[in-house]
Amino acid sequence: MTDIAPAPAVPARPAPAKERPTLIRLRDVHKYYGDYHALRGIDLDIREGEFFSLLGPSGCGKTTLLRTIAGFEQPSQGTLSIAGQDMKGVPANLRPTNMVFQSYAIFPHLTVAENVGFGLRRDPRSKAEKARAVAEALEMVGLGGYGNRAAHALSGGQRQRVALARALILKPKVLLLDEPLSALDKKMREQMQVELIKLQRNVGITFILVTHDQEEALVMSDRIAVMFEGSIAQMADPETLYRRPNSRQVASFIGKMNMLPAHVTAEGGRIVVDVAGLGRAEVSPEQAPGGAVTGSTIVGIRPETLGILFPGETTDRRLAPGIVDEVVYYGDMTYYDVRIEGVPEPLTISNKNFIGEPVLDVGTPTQVIWDERSLVVLSR
Repeated sequence: MTDIAPAPAVPARPAPAKERPTLIRLRDVHKYYGDYHALRGIDLDIREGEFFSLLGPSGCGKTTLLRTIAGFEQPSQGTLSIAGQDMKGVPANLRPTNMVFQSYAIFPHLTVAENVGFGLRRDPRSKAEKARAVAEALEMVGLGGYGNRAAHALSGGQRQRVALARALILKPKVLLLDEPLSALDKKMREQMQVELIKLQRNVGITFILVTHDQEEALVMSDRIAVMFEGSIAQMADPETLYRRPNSRQVASFIGKMNMLPAHVTAEGGRIVVDVAGLGRAEVSPEQAPGGAVTGSTIVGIRPETLGILFPGETTDRRLAPGIVDEVVYYGDMTYYDVRIEGVPEPLTISNKNFIGEPVLDVGTPTQVIWDERSLVVLSR
């Protein structure tokens, strides 16, 4: 038996409250470790009650930025304020933040209740009041009745919940999460993603998550800052980041993106692209999120926005002839690599499998269905 029951579907995320006040503000924040430039001019506003994620590959500076907000690191340059207060010189224990570490930092020789109440040791409240606070925190994370259990006997998912309860019992304005799900297996991680979303909505405080897992960030966040080499490359809501990445680097990092050579011209306020293997198409300014581009460039198109025209089917969308180069069958989905004349690499197409629809063999001639609205002009 697992320690976490299968979670119900998450209710739709409320519309972003852009009118919410800014809780955390960073301006021109730099961090040096000797000659190493870890953070490079970070400008960032994080709102009250927001689930915000810092996403990027290892070594991009996301954990350094989180530790700077927490007070474990001090900026070499720039300003950081929380709730309108300048954090310069304010130690970590006096900031309105608390952190859940990747390792959870659970004390194995203490009970669950003793772990959760550890931060209340110097709290002036009575023993009974502290016990009530611990019980409420455990109920909040779904561990009601676990207080007397030995911490060393907990599963990974339970230890993660204890770490959350221990952080939340101090009622911080900001909860900082440093890759808290990375030690869990895939099924448990997906369940805990749902639990964290529900918990954040219930407690209503700002969560800041550090992760290198693109899917995790897309599922959980209100907004995401994608980082490379100490800088923020793009910051937006998950749908915008996925559908309208502003550069080749962001497009390549988030999900699978087919990259095709193209030539862009501006004609009377229109953006016209001549895409290798697909042909000429007009795109909207929103499809060039990195700014105006003319001349030779790259356009991106996601695998799920492409299709296969099966025998007997018709479509009013545009077609490009090709030959199946590779087939990967997943049961509910089949991924096809289709080689198209004029395109350097085969196009990857994700196809939902339906009853009566064949799975094509390698070498089968086919027609690729595409739509100009799915193209994204990538600036660099």
